[in-house]
Amino acid sequence: MRAEARRILGLSSIATLSTVFPATSSVEDDFSTLSHPASDLGGVPIGLMDYYASCSPQTCNPTILAISIATTFRNTRAGSNVTLSLRWHPPITAPPSDDIYTYSPANMPRFSLVGYIEPVPTSEVLSYDVEACFLNRHPDAEAWLPGNKIHQSWWGRLVVREVYWIGGFGDRAYIGWIPEGEWSGVSEDEIAKARLVGEDGYEKYTGLVEQEVLEL
Repeated sequence: MRAEARRILGLSSIATLSTVFPATSSVEDDFSTLSHPASDLGGVPIGLMDYYASCSPQTCNPTILAISIATTFRNTRAGSNVTLSLRWHPPITAPPSDDIYTYSPANMPRFSLVGYIEPVPTSEVLSYDVEACFLNRHPDAEAWLPGNKIHQSWWGRLVVREVYWIGGFGDRAYIGWIPEGEWSGVSEDEIAKARLVGEDGYEKYTGLVEQEVLEL
């Protein structure tokens, strides 16, 4: 499942980033009152859609174009950790209609990356052409690149510390934690060889899949 998780990360480009609101007293009062909640949200989690890309040199740690005014990055600036959640979306091609469980969304792999966001050094942004990598996945993001005239933005990456994986139904897939070393240690060759449900078409399910178990 390690390679499958990394493959999903590479094939996808949109995720849910979850953070926690800081105590009200620590929120920077730099916005209009319209942006403030009617009640104290300190300690309450919030998950919002955001773009990411799996860019060099750390393809295991997703690259994010952070907009400083956005709630997610206000929360991280106040000390919140971050969870990036993904799920595999099979191709639109219809699966076998007589097998409603194997290809059910509830049986598709999904996972969460738990960690924190750190700035990407300018030297890496330039050396590895992070901007081009990101725009290849998100051409519209050109409007809010660092230095734009609308909002302050900067290049960040999620430094992954924990990975929680749900491979599907428990009788046929691994559910549990993937050690960070296993996550970051997957080779590009392993990622290229991994295949996900429906990626190469569909086959009728004929038996239980042997469960892969990590030696934790």
